[in-house]
Amino acid sequence: MAQAIETRDRLCAAHGWNEDAIELVPVTASGDRIQDRPLAEIGGKALWTKELDAWLVSGEIDFAVHSMKDVETIRPEAFAIAAILPRADVRDVLVGAATVAAILPGSRVGTSAPRRAAQMLHARPDLTIVGFRGNVATRLAKLQADEADVTLLAAAGLERLGETGVGHPLAADDWLPAPAQGAIGVECLADRADLRAMLAAIDHAPSHAAIRAERALLLALGGNCHSPIAVLTTADGEDLILRAALFSPDGAMRVEATARFPAGDDSGPTALARELLAKAPEGITVHFDGAR
Repeated sequence: MAQAIETRDRLCAAHGWNEDAIELVPVTASGDRIQDRPLAEIGGKALWTKELDAWLVSGEIDFAVHSMKDVETIRPEAFAIAAILPRADVRDVLVGAATVAAILPGSRVGTSAPRRAAQMLHARPDLTIVGFRGNVATRLAKLQADEADVTLLAAAGLERLGETGVGHPLAADDWLPAPAQGAIGVECLADRADLRAMLAAIDHAPSHAAIRAERALLLALGGNCHSPIAVLTTADGEDLILRAALFSPDGAMRVEATARFPAGDDSGPTALARELLAKAPEGITVHFDGAR
């Protein structure tokens, strides 16, 4: 809802509308309803989009607001990502310790994200991963209830909820974020030229270019909800620099590579994916369909 409110406010500011010009239609996605199992076991990222997709097709809503980190790489052709809002803080926040090195030996790390679990086990193989799902409040409550000793949350989500004092942000150069982390996307039917033109007013081109590159990398890797991948995109003039790392789920194996290419050139991320898969051991490639 915080993301939907931000989208509404940006649209109203861009077009000079009153707040009531846009109706917010709440939907409880399957990913919100099913909290007791990892996403990869119950249908993956589509659990965050399928209800909204159906409402777009039926005309119940005109456009949908997504956290782009939770949107499948391959989307039906009927839909178009018409806008990406200015990307927020891409970093992860560590809650329960000041740094990864400061986590007490043998501690339990609460997360259901393969990327966070693999990164943590790579840095600290002495730690134990505990399944942790739910929104920010739910996960913080689980931590308070001693279901884990530390957890990881997205800085962008905390910022949008006004929880900026929670935890310690991890430097993105040292702890690479998830693909599309911190980005809000707005999707509508591809054939609705009127909506696409309206939403273009709030599209942030640099953020859109970065998200496009990261999703192109995911597509070429054949990554899914089981695939631990971390990526950091930085802009340098007209170019993007994409730094990516792949892990085995247990964190024992890691490969990294970097590519530089013009923004909007999907061949750059594709070549980076091929380089990563070529140098990765089987313990990593088995989790990426692009290696087959």
